Amino acid sequence: MSRPGGWWRRKSTPAKVETYTRWSFHFICLCEMAAIGLPVLGQVGGRLALVLSLLVTAHAALGMVVVSRALDWTRGRRPQPLRLLWTLGVLTAALAVAALGIAEHGPSGDAVDTAAGSVFGGVLCFGAGIIALGVRDRRRVLAVVGGFGAGGGLVAWPLGVPGPAALGTAVIVLAGAGFLTFTAVFSVWLLNAVYALDEARETRARLAVAEERLRFGRDLHDVMGRNLAVIALKSELAVQLARRGRPEAVEQMIEVQRIAQESQREVRDVVRGYREADLEAELSGARGVLRAAGIDCEVSGETAGLPSEVQSALGWVVREATTNVLRHGDAKKCTVSVRMPKGRVVLTVQNDGAGAPSGTAGPGRAGGSGLAGLRERLSAVGGTLDASGADKGVFRLVAEVPLTAEPVLEVAS
Repeated sequence: MSRPGGWWRRKSTPAKVETYTRWSFHFICLCEMAAIGLPVLGQVGGRLALVLSLLVTAHAALGMVVVSRALDWTRGRRPQPLRLLWTLGVLTAALAVAALGIAEHGPSGDAVDTAAGSVFGGVLCFGAGIIALGVRDRRRVLAVVGGFGAGGGLVAWPLGVPGPAALGTAVIVLAGAGFLTFTAVFSVWLLNAVYALDEARETRARLAVAEERLRFGRDLHDVMGRNLAVIALKSELAVQLARRGRPEAVEQMIEVQRIAQESQREVRDVVRGYREADLEAELSGARGVLRAAGIDCEVSGETAGLPSEVQSALGWVVREATTNVLRHGDAKKCTVSVRMPKGRVVLTVQNDGAGAPSGTAGPGRAGGSGLAGLRERLSAVGGTLDASGADKGVFRLVAEVPLTAEPVLEVAS
């Protein structure tokens, strides 16, 4: 059974920002109902109040739908909701004209004028702000704001509103619509920036892996390219000599054998250098990378005196754990500790913001290829690896290696 709030902790940082942005605009629509629709019921009695309140509620409800569709469009999940935008624009204009007509030609009274005026200005301001979410071009956004502001003044004047009052109405609508539009545009920009930063972090991690692969491939090419070319030439020479019955063919094949054995040794050295990792260097690198990514990293413990094979195995644990913290979850703090109880060394990496429990996608996935590779490396020096969730939202990786165990020798095939 999932705990309360677990759905929020499982979200990534961009998803949290998107959820916050989406519900902020929904709350703005609810504020339209509360600030405009409900007071009408107390200010104006009878059926007129009920009709105005229902129209404002319908306007706010349609605004919620437009908010959801427009945000999905900005993220590329849906096409631009043009029909909904036009529908909201038409409903906004119709409701504003109706409210202004009620104020000028409807029942007399200050309460009616106040209620109609709040409906007139409110729906124009809220409508412009919501419509701006579905418009990407800056000029079109300015056109929406200017059009609502100018339209408010131009509509008010023919319906009997004096010129100065109509101008003031246009200015008020322009200011309110401009504020809500700026809020909408800035929120979308911020949401897109958060997603772009998250994609950049993922790209950086992939580039680091690709760079290491290129380095390994370059080293193998440098080692094997020349030797394979020499082997091919000497083998061809040995074939020609053997066809002529020359005894030098044996000497050439012996030379081919020697070059092949030397190549095997050089490849083994390259692979050994690729597999070995210095624990102190990996701890320092992990601290720098995590802090650069905005994650508070604390490293404690001593690594001096550890055998090279143990340092190499634990160095790979630190490297893989750092990669998991960057790629998965939403960590704010990570601690790395090295302890040396009697006869063994224990490396613990713990971070908060775990995206999923153990066994599923995320830093706790017990079946991931990264953790499987670490277990193979640790088993070569008699070590063990434990990866599990320490607490809600916390992931812990514990590697333990006995200092007295003899390393398992690798035999190159």
